[in-house]
Order: sequence, then structure tokens, then C-alpha cells
Amino acid sequence: MTSNIVVAPLLPEARGPLSAAVVSALRDGTPASVVRLDAALFGADPFGEDLQLALYTCYELHYRGFDRVDPEWEWEPGLLRLRAGMERVFLGAIRREVPGGDDVEAALRRVTAEATEPTGVSAHLRDHGEWWQLREYLVHRSIYHLKEADPHAWVIPRLRGQAKASLVAVEYDEFGGGRGDRMHARLFAELMRETGLDPAYGRYLDVVPAVTLATVNMMSLFGLHRALRGAMVGHFAAAEISTPPSAQRLADALERLGAGTRAGVFFTEHVEADAVHEQVLRRDVVGDLLAAEPYLAEDVVFGAQATAMLEDRLSGRLLGAWRAGESSLRAPVLA
Repeated sequence: MTSNIVVAPLLPEARGPLSAAVVSALRDGTPASVVRLDAALFGADPFGEDLQLALYTCYELHYRGFDRVDPEWEWEPGLLRLRAGMERVFLGAIRREVPGGDDVEAALRRVTAEATEPTGVSAHLRDHGEWWQLREYLVHRSIYHLKEADPHAWVIPRLRGQAKASLVAVEYDEFGGGRGDRMHARLFAELMRETGLDPAYGRYLDVVPAVTLATVNMMSLFGLHRALRGAMVGHFAAAEISTPPSAQRLADALERLGAGTRAGVFFTEHVEADAVHEQVLRRDVVGDLLAAEPYLAEDVVFGAQATAMLEDRLSGRLLGAWRAGESSLRAPVLA
């Protein structure tokens, strides 16, 4: 019998002064270690291991928290001050990496064109990938997919009218249409079990690199700030546009590598569902949002471009390591 007892993940191992201060504060129960970190923050790599882990750890307090960490830390002023500083560094770096603009249709057309090109990680796994590479890919994605759609739920109260109603309709599907066993996060956990991985929430946090954490941190950053609601909508639209072709390639990869039929359910579900979601988000969410708040066009474009940029960085990490015959993780996952 499967236990329904909720177990929070363990605190991660620190990767530098910022993450050490955050982890130490949460473990020891004192905010002193997060005070006076301005020097470390000033010199931090926006996309580096230390800042990304520290930021992820702060954000996780708004989701499931950590084992033996007081829930009151979610709103501790000193920790929020440090998080705000890290957010400014991260957000500024993303803005410098993308071209910007306010042509939403052009930005989404570019996402569509890139998603249908037979290149990238999903194409590699479909055509040439090995079993260990597929399992590594699932480890990377577990950081988001085991809480799939949760970050997007933050934007619901920031929307209104048709944009809100339609986004909620998409979220309803993401959460299984009212069926707990069909929630996408649950389907991904089953996929992990079928491929011999541990589906425990947060189990692989210590082995995924900063480039993986950044893709999830972006979602939390956009979702937790009302000022970035347009960016969250742009991100969500870009994600739903790019998912169906990628999911089909990954379903094909599982079949080619001999995975059981149950393993592919997560991806086949996304092929079907997200093709519909794409149209809903384009027309009813993005369209209605911009009809009411046209000045958010630049933010929508920014969200779509940020998504593509961070995904490209992740793809480069995986393919670069695999082509060199190396693990893309900080520590290989045992076969």
C-alpha cells in the first residue's frame, strides 16, 4: 500500500556563501546568518550554483518547505530581504540576455518555429539517446514536474475576466481535471518509478545544476510578483506552445529504448492536452490580458523570451555533457 503521509524534502547541501547562509538559517532557526551578505550578493554569478540554489531554497518555502524547518520562515523579513536582492540580480541578468520588444505575435511565432525544429534534447533522445541520458533528463525535469503547474497558480489572482477564467481552465487540466491520479505531477512521479528513479519530491535537488534550477526559479519569480504577471503569462504561453512536439519526441524515445507502456503516459498526455492549451493561452489568456492591459505587451514578450533563453542554456548543458560522454548532473545517478 502506498503511504499518503506527506514528507517534506531535506535541506540541500550549500554551494557557496549565499546558499550556506540560507541553509544554515533554516537549519539552525536563526536569521543571523542571512544578514550583511551584500558583498557576496554583489559578486554573485546570476546564473551560478550559489545564487540559484539560495534562491530556489527561499522559493521552496512557498511550496512544500523542508523537513524540520519552521513554516514561519516563509515570511521572515531578513530572508525576504536577501531573496529580493537575489531576485534583482537574477532578473537583471535575464533582461540583459534577451532582445526584448513588444511584438507578442512575433515572439510566439518564434517559439512555435523553434519547437517544431527537430533539434535539441528531445530530438537527441528520440534519435540517439541512451537509457542513462534519458534518466538524467528526467532527473533534471523532476525539479519542476513534481510540482507541475503550481508556480503558474500564483498568477490567477493577478488576472481578471476571460484571461483568468481560461488560465484556470488550463490549470484544471494540469491538475488532473479533478482526479488526483491524473494530475500531471502524479503522472511524472509514475514515469520516474517506471524508469527506476526515486519519485520523492526534491529527492534530486543536490545533483541538478544551477542551469536547471534557473528554469524553475524563473517561474517562481514571475508568479510571486504581481508586477511580473505579464511575464508569467508569456512564459506559460511559450511553455504550452513548445510542449506538444517535444513531448511526442520524448514519448518516441521511451518507446525506442524499450520502456514500458505506462512510462509514456506522461508525455502522451501532454501531446494531446497542450495542443489545446496552446490555443486557449494564445487567444483567451494572452489576447484578453492585452485587450485589458495593452501596456503589458513588453512583459509578455519578455516572459516568452526568458523561457526560450533559459531552456537553451539547459539544452546546451545536457547536450554538451552527453556528447563528451559525461554526466550532465553534478553527481551521476546510479543505474
